[in-house]
Amino acid sequence: MDNLTKAQIDKAESRDFAKVPGRSLRPRDAATLILIDRSGGAVRVLLGRRSARHAFMPDRFVFPGGRTDPSDSRVPVAQGLAPEEEVRLAGTGARSSAARARAIALSALRETYEEAGLLIGRRGPFSTSREHWRGFAEHGVRPSLEGLRFVARAITPPGRVRRFDTRFLAAWRDDVAVALPEGGPTNELEELVWLPLPEAMALDIPLITRTVLGDLQSRLAEDPELRPGGPVPFYRMRGNRFLRDLL
Repeated sequence: MDNLTKAQIDKAESRDFAKVPGRSLRPRDAATLILIDRSGGAVRVLLGRRSARHAFMPDRFVFPGGRTDPSDSRVPVAQGLAPEEEVRLAGTGARSSAARARAIALSALRETYEEAGLLIGRRGPFSTSREHWRGFAEHGVRPSLEGLRFVARAITPPGRVRRFDTRFLAAWRDDVAVALPEGGPTNELEELVWLPLPEAMALDIPLITRTVLGDLQSRLAEDPELRPGGPVPFYRMRGNRFLRDLL
């Protein structure tokens, strides 16, 4: 995606976004989780197909994820983020804070439960009054952030009906404490598949999803354990070009 023009990006993503010509919405914080299964001979990742009814990336295979709720930062956890990950997730500028980093990370866990029925954390007593976290309490899972790794960031280009400042996080399938056989409660992902990286990249997936999978493949080749503090590609429009920087 690096150095593509806005016109080229618009054409490549014409199926994924409804347009709002003449308006530039402010991007909202969002998080998505790439679950990695390394139990077999090939590294596999989890993808789910979105409903054709959605205005944002309809009928496309994506990672579980969604908009960040700032109140997620107040959910208790069994273990927090690695310091190197928290610093970069917090960002820079006036909105930078540990609470923001925590909210982004926890929203990735919440959305993975809601969309895929996978609860990441440690088995043990957990209680909460927050509606969207009651599934963790019901199944005895304390959310844990220690295994999360920040692997990419992308801001939706201007002119879309939805714009997100999305942080792509990764975790191991071993971090899943409970997997619900019926899936998540929202039914937002209609089909869940575990695929080797080359097969996942060959799917009919959004351009940014394929790009991030390529970045992840390169990082795993150099750092199979995904140690904290690894390189984080950052994709965004600057002028008329979509650029890749490193955080």
